[in-house]
This record gives sequence, C-alpha cells and structure tokens, in this order.
Amino acid sequence: MERNGSASTSTSSLFLDRVGEVAVTLDPDGLSWKPIDRESSGSSCLCMNYRLKTENRIEFSNVYAVELIDWGLIEDANRNSGSFFSGNKFEMYRFVVHGFHRGKTHGSPWTLCEYTFGHKDMLICQSWVEHLIASTNNDAVRPKSLLVFVHPLCGKGNGVKTWETVAPIFSHAKVQTEVTVTQRAGHAFDCIASLSHRELSSFDGIVAVGGDGLFNEVLNGLLSSRHDAPFPPSPQELDNKSDKNCQHLNNDISRGRASLNGANGMLSAPLCGSDDLEPLLSAVESNGLGVSKCTTNNGPCNADEDVKVSFPNDWFRVGLIPAGSTDAIVISTTGTRDPVTSALHIILGKKVSLDIAQVVRWKTSPSSTEVPSVRYAASFAGYGFYGDVIKESEGYRWMGPKRYDFAGTVAFLKHRSYEAKVTFLKTEEQETSNIANDIQTSQLYQKNSKNVVCRANCSICNDFKDAAQHSADVAVSPIHSQDSRWLEYKGRFLSVGAAIISCRNERAPKGLVAEAHLADGFLHLILIKDCPHPLYLWHLINLKRGSNPFDFTFVEHHKTTAFTFVSSHNESVWNVDGEILQACQVSVQVCRGLINLFASGPEV
Repeated sequence: MERNGSASTSTSSLFLDRVGEVAVTLDPDGLSWKPIDRESSGSSCLCMNYRLKTENRIEFSNVYAVELIDWGLIEDANRNSGSFFSGNKFEMYRFVVHGFHRGKTHGSPWTLCEYTFGHKDMLICQSWVEHLIASTNNDAVRPKSLLVFVHPLCGKGNGVKTWETVAPIFSHAKVQTEVTVTQRAGHAFDCIASLSHRELSSFDGIVAVGGDGLFNEVLNGLLSSRHDAPFPPSPQELDNKSDKNCQHLNNDISRGRASLNGANGMLSAPLCGSDDLEPLLSAVESNGLGVSKCTTNNGPCNADEDVKVSFPNDWFRVGLIPAGSTDAIVISTTGTRDPVTSALHIILGKKVSLDIAQVVRWKTSPSSTEVPSVRYAASFAGYGFYGDVIKESEGYRWMGPKRYDFAGTVAFLKHRSYEAKVTFLKTEEQETSNIANDIQTSQLYQKNSKNVVCRANCSICNDFKDAAQHSADVAVSPIHSQDSRWLEYKGRFLSVGAAIISCRNERAPKGLVAEAHLADGFLHLILIKDCPHPLYLWHLINLKRGSNPFDFTFVEHHKTTAFTFVSSHNESVWNVDGEILQACQVSVQVCRGLINLFASGPEV
C-alpha cells in the first residue's frame, strides 16, 4: 500500500473478483477503484467494445464488515482468450469488503453487496484489512456481543427462517450472538428478567426476531426490575381532588366539541415507574408502590454489590428484526419492514432514543381488589375497538396476519361503545384554541407539509440534554406537585388509544398519528366518541388512505404526558403492543427516551 499525496490517502494495485486488476484508493471517506488499462482489458463483439460494468466506490458508512479469507480463486474479466462467457482465474490471497446500498427512495430497503479483492502477497492483504477495519469503526460504537430471541411462530411462522437469513451478516461482522428460540409465551421475559446484572452487562444489547409482541416481551423482561421510579397518580387519587383541581369535559356528540368547565387543575406531571410483561409484576414486588430502589447507571450504591444495570442506560440497546404481522415499531423507527435493513442498523451500532409508556393496572374489574401491576409499551395502548380486535383475533391465530383483518371486521360490525372516564394531563399545547389546533393538524396531512414528521436525525428527538434533564427531574420530584392541570372526559367511547410513536404500518402508511415522534416525551391520546357506523368507517378509511383521521367532530386528539382511565365494564380489555391486558382502571405515563434502539429513524 503506497501513500499518495497526503497521509490520509493510500493507493495500491489489487485484483477485484470478476473485474480484473484495479487501482484501489483509500481516502478518509471510502474506498474507490478503477480498472488498470491494458491492451487486453476489453473485448470487441459486433464492433462494440465490451467491458464488465461494476460499481467503483463504496463509502465507509456503507461498509459493515471486512474479512481476510486466505488463499483462493479470483476471476479476471479480461477475455483475450477462452470463451466469451468466462474469464481467467488466478489463485491468490483474498479479502472481502461487505457493504450495502441504501435505498434511493424513502422506505426502500438496504441491499447487500460484497467486493472480493486479491493479491499474491498476504502481507498486503492483511495491511488493507487492518486499514479498512480501522476506517469503518469510527462512525459508531458497534456491538460485539448480543443476546437474540427468535419467535418461531410469529407472523406467518417465518421467525427462524428470518434469523437464518440475517445470521450470516452478524457472522461476517464478527458479532457474537447467543440465540434462544422461544418455546412458549413469556419465555423471553423469564430469561431476561432472571439475568443477573453481571450477566446482562456482558452483552451490548438484546435483539428480538419477531413482531411487536415479542419486542414487548423483551422490553418488559429488561425493565421489570431495572427501572425504578414512583408510579403515576391513580384514578382514585385524581377523584379525591377532582372537585377542586380538575376541569371536566363532558362528551356531547351533538355539540361536536366537549365543553370546558371548572377551575385549573393543580396536579403535576406524574413520574415514570417500573413495569412488567407476561406475568404482570405487582407494584409491591417491583418497587414498593413507588419507593425507588438504590440503583445507578454508573455503579452500585453498595460497595459489596455488583454493578447494577438500570435504565435509562446510554450504552445498552435493544434491536428488532421484523418477522411479525404488522411490525409497526420497525416501520416507525427505520422506515421499512425489511430484516436485512434492521440487521444492518444493529451491526452498525445505530442508536435512537425511544419513549416508553408505563401502564399501571389498578383494577382488573370494578369489584377486584388485587395488588396494582405494571407493564411497559413501546408503540400503542388501546381500549374499546382496539381491545375488541386483539381479543377476537386470539381465537384465529391459525389464520396468521389475516386474523387481524377478520377480527377487525367483526369488531367493526358489532360497533360496541363503552362508558368510561378519561382524565389527562394538559400540556402547554392545550392552551391554544381548538381552531388553531385543527388548522395545524389539517396542514400536517397536506402533501406540502414538511419538517413535521419524525425522521432520521430529528432535531426534536436528538434533544438529548433536555431528555436527560427531564429524567433527572422525574427522579427527584414528588409524584404530585401543584403546578399542572388535569382535564376530564366522561361519556361513551368506541375507542380510547394512546400512541407513543406514529405506529406506521401497511394498513395505515402514515400511522395512527403522523406527527408522533420517537423521543419527544409525549403520548398522543385519541378519543373516539360514540358515533354512527358510516362516520366511524370514514375515520378508518382516512387512516388507511393517509388522510387526516382527526378531522371529525367525534374524534378528540390530545398530546399529553399522562392519563388515567376508568370503566365500569367487567371485561375491559386493553391492547398493549398487540398483547391483551384486562383492566378497568389504568394509569398511563410516558418515560422520555427510556431505552435506546438499534435504529436511526426513518431516512428521508
């Protein structure tokens, strides 16, 4: 390898498989090459000069692995002898540059590519490999060891096949993987929750190969005993102060908008709390009903204890390789539903913070007296229509992803509404008039509306200093302060939903809430009041078409950090990231940037 001009540029003569001898140049941003002109470098056929077409450059940001593969064959595309369809083959030492091509349009998957170079001198190949590895490892902290869980029956039952497709990518990148194929519901949760802090810290992250449900299981297993903070206020706590502190908004369909009455509320934004998944962790077991344990991100509180892994955590990341029925989390965080693209995000060490919602179940039914239990959600928590769909679909798992279409049709035809009370924390945005909010929402769904939807390098989500300050404030503030207001809705609802992210999917290309961000610290509360069948159908059609789904008098959309829900129905069912949660009293709050995901956000 020779230095060419500056110390940062190197050039060498190598053989490129299926091309021939090339002059290879290494510069600070990438690797480029061009064929070395020789008299025999081309062939004439029908008076036309033929030369094998090939890419001639790859950026380091698009290289995920470099491997020395020892002695072997390199094919030369020069065809001065032999048949037209085969070149000469030479034996030499070789190394492979593994890379990918980014999609040219938004939502396009990344495609793999590889270039095999060779030289008679092994030391030259080794030198190139060392320089390339040093150059490609500068962008991010790439993982070296991962714990992988594969759901064999997710989606169309392709979980294992999906992992077998992407496993060689991890092997090329020299990423060690400890793989577990789940055998039952809750298997991943049990495995992760039982890991000691020392065992967990031996991995750089956890990867789920499956759908949103498996990701939810991994998330809850990870956070159940490793994120401690007080709970949000319960519905009963708010009821005790409702006469003095809450504003009441009565659900009045004939008037279109709910009316605002009463004085300003006095309860503050609640705090983030501990949570769980498959067997719900009781509040007493997790954190003593809001009393935080002594854990730290930088080390133990007791010198005799092992270093504890707690969250938020800057270095530990969670990954998701899509193989599920909807894969809303992957589409919302990478822009495409492609296993290879997601695997490359993981290998490259991409990182984006993700808001997580804590769902505290206070009561399963109106007459129950069980201990409160908790669960985390990464994408969505919904009641009414959403709960009916997930409950109905459980009996049709043999249908695969189509069960959701069938169950959705059944739930729509039943058109059930439920009496409920929803109380949410008003933010500064609620101070503006309804008209201003309506105009802003309508503009979001116009084609010319830009810089609103969350994308890669989103300035709102990358506001890490504010996110860190938010987390610090949450850790030290009391659960109830006296500087915020709560709003209350009462009435019959077709559905109550809380979107943490946009929840884009193939049925709703812009998602449930197009303007939702990955890490802005807000939930999007969507209240669908009881309405005639045709109007609700039109709302669902707008979701599918990417039109404004909130442009209806029976739909309320509010950004908030927390809300509570109370229903008198004995079989109240919630859909939490595609999993069933039976609860008639819940409190939900957002924990800003609680985890880091192996992703970078949808690219423009």
